[in-house]
Amino acid sequence: MPAEDSGPRPAPAAPALRRALEGPAAAWASTVARLGLAAVWAWAGLAKIADPAEAAQAVRAYRILPESLVKPVGYGLPFLELALALLLLVGLGTRVAAFLSGVLLLVFIAGIASVWARGLTIDCGCFGGGGQVASSQTRYLQEILRDTGFLLLAGWLIRKPRSRFSADGWLAA
Repeated sequence: MPAEDSGPRPAPAAPALRRALEGPAAAWASTVARLGLAAVWAWAGLAKIADPAEAAQAVRAYRILPESLVKPVGYGLPFLELALALLLLVGLGTRVAAFLSGVLLLVFIAGIASVWARGLTIDCGCFGGGGQVASSQTRYLQEILRDTGFLLLAGWLIRKPRSRFSADGWLAA
């Protein structure tokens, strides 16, 4: 008895797409993702490290952490961001740095979504600044979408950590 046709079958992945995801182009895409994410973390960390009190104020504005954790998180976050930037810049421990980046980005996305859902009006403080703002100055959707884009870069690097000009590559050689 012939098998019933259940409709069109999905086409196999195009050979060009498969080559792009597995071949030399993937290493270049990973290089771009690694350096792009490094630039984001460097920008964020450097913007906050110059004024730790302002960074703590940004953390406080979220009204999530107890006051006893506000300063340690506000003062420590720029150093974590700069450490991730450095690891990604040199390409050392790329998969681990990408995973930690992803976790941190998920925390940021959840924090922004929480503030938005609770009707607070703050500047996220992601690249310096932070604190209360007028409701017309909030950009929650844009911030979530931006961080989701960064999260996609981190996800790519978790899956494809091999990149050009990386310490990981030199150590593996």
